[in-house]
Amino acid sequence: MSTPKTTMAGPVHLSAPIQEPDPVGGCRECLGIAVTRANARSVGDHSKASDANVVLRTHLREGHGAE
Repeated sequence: MSTPKTTMAGPVHLSAPIQEPDPVGGCRECLGIAVTRANARSVGDHSKASDANVVLRTHLREGHGAE
């Protein structure tokens, strides 16, 4: 009978978290999404805040040509 392995094979490499997108000044849709994100965060709803980041990234890409 062999001894079970209790350690990992190698180190785990993690990347830095993705930075939150910034709304474009003067865009009402960007502002609305950013307000939704801030409100969600203020009540501890981090899932909704994350969803707002996805919506804002999509809007920035499609509405403002951002990458």
